[in-house]
Amino acid sequence: MSARRRTKKAPLFIVLLSVHGLVRGHDPELGRDADTGGQVKYVVELARALGESREIERVVLLTRRVVDPAVSPDYAVTEEPLSEKASIVRIECGEEGYIRKELLWDHLDSFSDNVVSFLRSQERMPDVIHSHYADAGYVGARLANQLGIPLVHTGHSLGRSKRLRLLAGGATRLQLEGTYNISRRIEAEETTLSVAGRVITSTRQEIEEQYGLYDFYQPERMRVVPPGTDMSRFHPSRANEWGTDIGRELRRFLKRSSKPMILALSRPDPKKNIVTLIDAYGESPELQEAANLVVVAGNRDDIQDMDDGARGVLSDILLAVDRHDLYGRVAYPKHHKPEEVAVLYRLAAASRGVFVNPALTEPFGLTLLEAAACGLPLVATEDGGPRDIVGNCENGYLIDPLDKEAMAATLLRTIKDRKTWRRFSRNGIAGVRRHYSWDAHVKKYLGLVRPLVDKTEQLPRACPIILQGVARKRALFAELDLSLLGDEASLQELVRTLRGLRKSVIFGIATGRRLDDALATLRRHRIPQPDVLISGQGTEIHYAPDLTQDATWERHIDHLWTPGLVRKALRDIPGLTLQPKKFLSAFKVSYYIDTNVIGEQEVRQLLQRAEQTANVIVSFEQYLDVLPVRASKGLALRWCAEHLDFPLENTLVAGVTGADADMLRGNTLGTVVNSRHLAAELSGLAQTDTIYFARASHAEGILEAMEHYGFPNRGKGA
Repeated sequence: MSARRRTKKAPLFIVLLSVHGLVRGHDPELGRDADTGGQVKYVVELARALGESREIERVVLLTRRVVDPAVSPDYAVTEEPLSEKASIVRIECGEEGYIRKELLWDHLDSFSDNVVSFLRSQERMPDVIHSHYADAGYVGARLANQLGIPLVHTGHSLGRSKRLRLLAGGATRLQLEGTYNISRRIEAEETTLSVAGRVITSTRQEIEEQYGLYDFYQPERMRVVPPGTDMSRFHPSRANEWGTDIGRELRRFLKRSSKPMILALSRPDPKKNIVTLIDAYGESPELQEAANLVVVAGNRDDIQDMDDGARGVLSDILLAVDRHDLYGRVAYPKHHKPEEVAVLYRLAAASRGVFVNPALTEPFGLTLLEAAACGLPLVATEDGGPRDIVGNCENGYLIDPLDKEAMAATLLRTIKDRKTWRRFSRNGIAGVRRHYSWDAHVKKYLGLVRPLVDKTEQLPRACPIILQGVARKRALFAELDLSLLGDEASLQELVRTLRGLRKSVIFGIATGRRLDDALATLRRHRIPQPDVLISGQGTEIHYAPDLTQDATWERHIDHLWTPGLVRKALRDIPGLTLQPKKFLSAFKVSYYIDTNVIGEQEVRQLLQRAEQTANVIVSFEQYLDVLPVRASKGLALRWCAEHLDFPLENTLVAGVTGADADMLRGNTLGTVVNSRHLAAELSGLAQTDTIYFARASHAEGILEAMEHYGFPNRGKGA
């Protein structure tokens, strides 16, 4: 035994984030819609598999809570155990009803705030947050910046790839924005990539060809960890299963059920390319004679009740079957149970058939692994994951998904060559066990995650002196220049109101000004010193009564911050002029910006291409500030809410410029004070129901908002 004693590492608490879709631990409704597909299955199985590891203390899968009579009441249950150490916890996320992921964006700040409340209620904070897809990535990046917890991200699919694909298919940019909110998604993905310590992908191609399209492409942070397969569910045939419910259902369609089965299984999504497969089969009399075609495209009751995309695909499937007169040779069952998926693979394998995935693009392809584990050879698209799977397992052929003739010929060849079929079947079973079991996945996953935890220092909480005597549970935070200032009469009325509320309401100011400039302005306008003064666009926090600086916040935001490289990246850029030194600080690089020459988004892209992780904020239509990624008015406000223990739901926030946007979003009582000159900067919030747009300007607008919200009597503990 070695003389050096091995250090035993503490087990990990991991939080998984998966916001959209219908997530539950039993009977997953895969294929119900475009949002409930392989990702939902993956995160649930990942949670279960992690929960079986000795290196895990606890794993919690956080998703949105859905209360909707159109879906199962299971999705309204707050907590669902998966195993002794794993569970699903459902968090409120805006409106209760089930809506598609493209409509969730305005609710994600609220979801993020609710997640923080949940995490604060636990015995300890998680060691790692792992987000899945762009919406969860947005939330995960926000949580990582707010809490200082390492972020791991899995994209599953990417917006830039989707935009290129849809544009190539004939969609207009206007349609992409209206239907998919594609720019918002891509921006969220860029932000997530700038924050995540590890990005987990399923394939090397995903790193090089999909993430490589992003400005913040950082391949050194990316690792390939193929998803696992449940070998207890997916295994070779052990009995004749034609007598099962799904077996009998298939026989209803087929004249000669004994023929080999070509099985396709996916959700009804245009990119799954099922209609091309039917056309390839329908145009090959030899293939029709040799095999039956079974298409399982989700579950449906009435096609007319499905969303537009699914309805179109299913209608096209039925029309293609009719066009080629394939009745008796093609099965397309309306329903299947989750546990019947494995039966379908085994039925196809027992018939000496083949599993086909003709998708236009396939990031990974869990169904390929499931089919292979059941001994079913593969014919799959040459895009993405299938290349790695077939390469590792040597159990099938890759095809051009748009070449119908070659697709039909490859399917026919696989079915007719018995010797090769047997070799592919054996190779698939062995290859999945070797490369794609959940045990193998978890071992590699923890090997990537553990270093993030070991290298991350736990930030200390705020100095106890700051917390002394602060028992107020309501707060009012206002931007200084055009929210408080501009009308002396209403300002003094607001000051009198706040003086009367000093014992019950924390008063805070959030400004882009320097601390000394802000204090001079307060004195000039006879505004009392606030309890909390956030200055420098959120880079500094000071507390009353002695303007004690929160040094912990300063250490928190000094993360990936290199101001010299920021200035270098933006040097000599037309439309940007560096402000005088007195307006700069250790955590703020400031410019005058001509928005007719360059926009905020272009500046952000320049920094991302220079590999600079930063926040970019335009305010008053003429100032641009570059801050550390963990710094903003909104993040500083939430830091104060946590350390001073006032709920965001009891916090009225008033702003008027673009720099105030992330203070206003989320669970705060957000208020946009009227300003004709700056209406455009916060116009994007007009569709957010939880934000009140005051009719009045300046301090009068804040007073109007207080009346609108019933503040301070409204909120928790009222």
